[in-house]
Amino acid sequence: MTTQLSSPTANGPAPKPPGRSPRALWHLGVNAVVVAWLVLFAVVGGAHHFLPHAFWLLVHTLLLGAVTNAVVIWSGHFAASVLRLPEANRGAPAALRLLCLNAGAVAVIGGMYTDRWPVVLVGGSLVAAAVTAHAVWLVRLLRRALPGRFSMTVRYYVAAAALLPVGAALGVLMARGELGGDLPERLLLAHEMINLLGWVGLTVAGTLITLWPTMLRTRVADGAERAGRRALPVLLAGIGAAVAAALLGPPPLAAPGVVVHAAGLVIAGIPWVREARAKVPRSFAAWSVAAGSLWLAGSLLVLAGILLSTTSWITVGERTSLLTAPLAAGWIAQVLLGALSFLVPVVLGGGPTAVRAATAGLERAWPARLTVTNAALLLCVLPVPSVVRVVCSVLLLVMLLYFLVLLVLTVVRGIRNRRKGTAGPVPAPGPAPAEAPAPPHRVLGGVALGLAVVMLAVAGGGAADVRSLPILERSAATNADGGEVTPTGRTTTVEVTVRNMRFSPASVDVPAGDRLVIELHNTGTDTHDLVLETGARTDRIAPGKRATLDAGVVGRDLDGWCSVVGHRQMGMVFGVRVTGDGGSGTAAEGSEKGGESGESAHDHGGAASESTGESAADAFDPMAEPADGSTARDARLPPVAEGSGPQVHKRTLTVKEAETEVAPGVRQTLWTFDGTAPGPVLRGRVGDTFEITLVNDGTIGHSVDFHAGALAPDGPMRTIQPGESLTYRFEATRSGVWMYHCSTMPMSLHIANGMFGAVVIDPPGLPGVDREYLLVQSEFYLGEQNGTADADKVNAKEPDMVAFNGYANQYDHDPLTAGTGERVRIWVLTAGPNVPSAFHVVGGQFDTVFREGAYDLRPGNAERGGAQVLDLAPASGGFVELTLPEAGDYPFVTHIMSDAERGAHGILRVR
Repeated sequence: MTTQLSSPTANGPAPKPPGRSPRALWHLGVNAVVVAWLVLFAVVGGAHHFLPHAFWLLVHTLLLGAVTNAVVIWSGHFAASVLRLPEANRGAPAALRLLCLNAGAVAVIGGMYTDRWPVVLVGGSLVAAAVTAHAVWLVRLLRRALPGRFSMTVRYYVAAAALLPVGAALGVLMARGELGGDLPERLLLAHEMINLLGWVGLTVAGTLITLWPTMLRTRVADGAERAGRRALPVLLAGIGAAVAAALLGPPPLAAPGVVVHAAGLVIAGIPWVREARAKVPRSFAAWSVAAGSLWLAGSLLVLAGILLSTTSWITVGERTSLLTAPLAAGWIAQVLLGALSFLVPVVLGGGPTAVRAATAGLERAWPARLTVTNAALLLCVLPVPSVVRVVCSVLLLVMLLYFLVLLVLTVVRGIRNRRKGTAGPVPAPGPAPAEAPAPPHRVLGGVALGLAVVMLAVAGGGAADVRSLPILERSAATNADGGEVTPTGRTTTVEVTVRNMRFSPASVDVPAGDRLVIELHNTGTDTHDLVLETGARTDRIAPGKRATLDAGVVGRDLDGWCSVVGHRQMGMVFGVRVTGDGGSGTAAEGSEKGGESGESAHDHGGAASESTGESAADAFDPMAEPADGSTARDARLPPVAEGSGPQVHKRTLTVKEAETEVAPGVRQTLWTFDGTAPGPVLRGRVGDTFEITLVNDGTIGHSVDFHAGALAPDGPMRTIQPGESLTYRFEATRSGVWMYHCSTMPMSLHIANGMFGAVVIDPPGLPGVDREYLLVQSEFYLGEQNGTADADKVNAKEPDMVAFNGYANQYDHDPLTAGTGERVRIWVLTAGPNVPSAFHVVGGQFDTVFREGAYDLRPGNAERGGAQVLDLAPASGGFVELTLPEAGDYPFVTHIMSDAERGAHGILRVR
């Protein structure tokens, strides 16, 4: 027999007058909160490039906002239904719990965004209090009710609600910061397991005991309640063991806890499988829940493997971040949307016809939607090009928005029909009326349509990614004279390994006429590929991965290289030497010529836009005027954060490829931190802690190295691939103006193409001044217009342009300002990558010079001395102070005058 999901109504056949019952009005109101959080989630997903902590915000708007509200609302509804106390889950106490819950969620998110831990503490406490009150209410409900067959469901809810305050406490503790070693990763995993597997997982498992057969419109399998009773202690034991090991032991000790929890799900799920075999799922609701369950099973399997394969919690933290999308979007979101699509029509009521109409509205095109969702999500977690991953993420967002639109339209239509009195009689107690299943050909057609949409998205994304475009092909089977070589019928297979930016071996010998197959194994730390001058190439392969290149029949010597920007200039070249009559010349000669294809490494940078073929260097005119209305980058140094004692600075830096004007009429596609070169300025005091999350939204691997911190570079400075992120924590123990930059090889090219910035750590007791500026000097090695930096010029140390703060001569046209007699402090950082600086203010004298952590000169020295220049090597910095007694324009330059004439020039205007 199926479980009653709707509350009892009046006896007898007479319908109630048109209108909305109090129960329906209550559910519409409280579920509007869930929809509001889902809308906010969609907005954040669409604007994540412009939001700090966007990944954290996405996760918490979904899980803390939408899902936690849905759990409280629907667990109350189901508890009241199975205990036959249908009116118990409404009223002022329930509303107060929801108000407290949402106030807490808003406070947690607001506190994290404003970096105010007391606000996070208050918010976390409100969330914990609301859910604790919910648990107490559930226990009281159990005591009030008569013994029932499915009261076990309510015990799942009580156990889940008891776990959430523990998970909330761990989250608040992590938000406090100042955690050393691998404790942040331990706490994070414990927090996630308690909240996801406990709070959400136990609620879902308890609900499916009755909801799953109701969705299938079949009887609850014999033994389902008994299986649920046996499974609950196993599930709790698994969570407890895994969390205890996460907090106290090495990663492998947590794996058995995950396995035990999975075993509990198997025990509870055996009846669900029997029910699905008895009545095959035929609706969006059932298939969405089933797909979500598969994502959960796969995620638990991967999590156990991660825990077993490493002894480092930091490594576990890095790897488990890949499970966020499968768990949040694959499991939780699909279960939530499936449940809503089934339950909302029941809550709307209005009679069998109205329920069927509402269900049909919510399930419109469901086979295609479900296929798009799961296929796109699968591609998002696979190692695909970043553009393809972005396109698939957009598809997921569109599917969510489409569901929300259907949900709103369905609710509005239901309310309108009830007001018109066209809804029909109120349903008698019992399950929702069955709707006609979609014909098999429509289901298959929808699946095909969904796959076609995803395939088109993948094809479009691949075409938009310049890395996937083919290069000019030329047959390898011709000999040096242009004639065809006679195939031997043999195949020569060689293994080539990438080691430390080199191919090993760097060349191979192949008999003329043999077919050549190259097995490429990337044992390096960055993404690489192998391209032959014929056009044959491998895909970009991540560290630890393999690829096969079939060069075909070979009749002449061939050149090869890695096409990742700059790697060829660093020596990643490869040669095929033909032995016998077909060979001619040497691979080394071909390397010098750059290969038959005419391509150079900087043509394969994965830039966001295509170059024009015109030289940007030819367009550079040091005397050119910027366009009207152009403003220079604000050189004012941000003030140090207020507050006593050490501060914690949290910041997300997103790698972006940005087409940028770097001089009038000169455009380059830069690799940047947060869209600007230099990147954002960070400022603090000695003793402050910086927690930087690096997100790679570029198309090639990148990293970050903060000179302001002292720690082993192996982990925090590693290269991350497109779509990945890492968190870099360091304490500022020494003062100075410190450089940060991408440390991915070739480092010189990554810096030259815009990946650098400054961290200013004030010396203790730094006095106040009237004006404070920061100038970051760097040089440009201009490639083609809208292209990336010319790697050959970088290697030759031949810059076309030198600039302060990323734009040549910008402060000539939009000067820095000061008042007569004001004290001015100018911080200078030389980012390089190759050129030093000799900073000088024409007409001024420095009475204070602070260079690389120490004062060279301070006012009141016995010699009555001054300074005329702050000389800095690449990657060094300091500041100077001066007072200008007369009004006028004071040029500032690097006194390496040829560089000043290339753009490192500006004006300090004194009034």
